[in-house]
Parts: sequence; structure tokens; C-alpha cells
Amino acid sequence: MTIQVEISPEAEARLSADAAVRSMALEKYASKLLEEAIPTYATGTSILSPGDVEELSRRLSEGSENLPVLPPEINNRESYYEDRW
Repeated sequence: MTIQVEISPEAEARLSADAAVRSMALEKYASKLLEEAIPTYATGTSILSPGDVEELSRRLSEGSENLPVLPPEINNRESYYEDRW
């Protein structure tokens, strides 16, 4: 696939210099940078089914069974801003 991209002369100079350091053609180096910038994770609608939410919650809480139960007064506004009250 061919894509045409407009970049500033300064960016082109930096890109060209980086390509030269790597002994690569400018186009090949730009292509490599673009491919590396593409996320490797799956992108989707970000809509989770109730089963997905349940599974995610289960996985996130694994190993938390032995954490101490803290009293509610530990988690209040003053505890976050002790030096400001």
C-alpha cells in the first residue's frame, strides 16, 4: 500500500538523517516507523458484555483474597490530603 504524507522540511531532514544512520532508504525507514506505531492489540467497540465484565473483574481480583480489610475511616478525604486540613 502506498500512502503520501506531507511533513515539514525539518521533520524530513530529521527522518532522512535517522534513515542514513541506519543505512536505510528514507521510504523504507518511514514505513518501518509507521508499522511500529500501529497498535498490536485488538481495537474494538469497547463495549463489554456482562460476561466479559464478570470475567475481567474475576481476573483483576485474583490474589486479593488475603488483603487486609481496612476500616472505612481510612479511606476518607482527609486521609488523602492530611497536610491540607
